Amino acid sequence: MLTTTEQIAPTLAAAGGMRVAGWGTAVPRRRVTNHDLARYLDTSDEWIVERSGIRERRWAGPGESTGPLSLAAARQALAQAGIEPSDLDAVVVATTTPETPMPATAAQVAAALGTTAGAFDINAACAGFVYGLVTAAGLTAAGVSRTTLVVGADTMSSIVDADERSTAVLFGDGAGAVVLAGGPVEPVGGGPTGVGSPIVAGPAGPTGRGLQGGGPAGAAAPGLVACDLVGDPAGVDLLVVPAGGSGRPASAETVAAGDHHLRMDGREVFRRAVRGVEASIGRTLARAGCTADDVALFVPHQANTRIVDAVLARTGLAPERTWSNIDRFGNTSAASIPIALAEAVDAGTVADGDLVLMSGFGAGITVGTVLWRWCASAPFAKDQ
Repeated sequence: MLTTTEQIAPTLAAAGGMRVAGWGTAVPRRRVTNHDLARYLDTSDEWIVERSGIRERRWAGPGESTGPLSLAAARQALAQAGIEPSDLDAVVVATTTPETPMPATAAQVAAALGTTAGAFDINAACAGFVYGLVTAAGLTAAGVSRTTLVVGADTMSSIVDADERSTAVLFGDGAGAVVLAGGPVEPVGGGPTGVGSPIVAGPAGPTGRGLQGGGPAGAAAPGLVACDLVGDPAGVDLLVVPAGGSGRPASAETVAAGDHHLRMDGREVFRRAVRGVEASIGRTLARAGCTADDVALFVPHQANTRIVDAVLARTGLAPERTWSNIDRFGNTSAASIPIALAEAVDAGTVADGDLVLMSGFGAGITVGTVLWRWCASAPFAKDQ
């Protein structure tokens, strides 16, 4: 089976790559702390922090569901990029809690933005944003979309039983968005602009972690370098919402049974997540021809600090180059990686030319990892 490194990445490089032109986030106003939950659940701040690393999360109020959160994050990303909605060719929303069963949340976001861009949703649970990035890269490589809005958004409080300790303490709500612009970019450090221009940050650059030279992980166009999308069929029933779909439509019986709430085998999900993410990261780095030491920034899905710590220990990725905000937001599913990515970039942890590794896992069990060569500095040219 051919990998993305062999198929999409070379095509993107020949077209000048993809840059992250803008990014944005949106979270509900309401903070729910561990102490708030301890008032009515058999739990404590110490118990939650020890087992998850979470201290608080955001839960949606009126007007803060998946659609409005997606729209707010999208507008912020577009404004930062200086790109009008009319310039978009595609809108992709990764979510497992759509605004409505039909139409797609992406279509509703596109309509609110006033763009005629093609719009569709992806449901890969907590790995959804990574799947969205790979989808956007494929659309660009195929010549379908030059400028793509990718949103990861979930309102997990809408499917979590607030009285169920094992899940209520873990999940939060939010949205994160990026605008991806394809085409030639200005090379870092001067030189001719054109197809496949190198984007390299050497040792004297802003982070001192950029790669130099040739090879798969050397001088290259920005954007997707390599990825790994994989499923774990044996875990398909470990994280589910039993009712509400076509298999078991909503009824008085399903509502009374609480079958519209999320159910999870936390211990087994933990075990499979660590194993699956470790293997996925290993395959992705191998396909790119680089090692954990080459990664400037690692943005994992913010599910549990113990899972992240285990993955770091097994892969050799540096804790000091790993971004975490789970203590403030909890597990926001498809929104967790883009929210964390936006925070990390705003904090100055990544520079043009750096390799950014993102990995997520969720219901299915779906696992997705992408290695992305960062570039955000080139101007957007509407006439290219």
